[in-house]
Amino acid sequence: MGKDGRTLVPQTKMRAAIGRAMSKSKSSAPHFYVVTDITMNPLLDALAAHNNGRERGDRVSVTAALVKATALALVEEPGFNAHWTDEGHELIADVNVGVAIALDGGLIAPALLDCGDRGVDDVAAGLRDLVSRSREGKLRGQEMMSATFTVSNLGMYDVTAFTAIVTPPQVAILATGRIVEMPRFENGEVVSRSLMTATLSADHRAVDGADAARFLGTLKRFVEEADPIFAAAE
Repeated sequence: MGKDGRTLVPQTKMRAAIGRAMSKSKSSAPHFYVVTDITMNPLLDALAAHNNGRERGDRVSVTAALVKATALALVEEPGFNAHWTDEGHELIADVNVGVAIALDGGLIAPALLDCGDRGVDDVAAGLRDLVSRSREGKLRGQEMMSATFTVSNLGMYDVTAFTAIVTPPQVAILATGRIVEMPRFENGEVVSRSLMTATLSADHRAVDGADAARFLGTLKRFVEEADPIFAAAE
């Protein structure tokens, strides 16, 4: 600590890289944000049934289910499974969902490859492996470079909602907070529902507000129906 009470924490290569990428994204990509609340009761019930009797290491997490739901939505809304290039909006056939993972030195978002063709159990196993290898520094180059869309879930913390910065050259990122019990007015009476706030940050060069609203509506439908997430595992 210096004489004036200040401490300089040297910048790591990871923090420098994060700073460059996020500064470039915010300065070059015109961000806009669309928010919705998703009723999570059907998904939580489906997860409880799906995980019943399984060992902890074999269970499907909420994050894994959200990644699979996102992959399904990206198949229906291909404009978001894309990169923005100097030539224009590049749609990508493979659905490679980046997942934000917090490490001691910063944040990375490696890709879970081919999510569109993987069942939810495979997605869950792949996510556990991705997190483990991220912490061990054993990620492959393709996983670091191939994400077509990113999910950042802070639902495990006391965070209700937040906005995330788009990771270039992707055109959007989904930010989800914790699940909260809230009263809702339905059919003339007040009922309790488990709600999660989802915020989509998007690059206005590639997509517009109506596109973003449609994407969130598609994602919301898959989560609230729940069955398609698990049907894909069969």
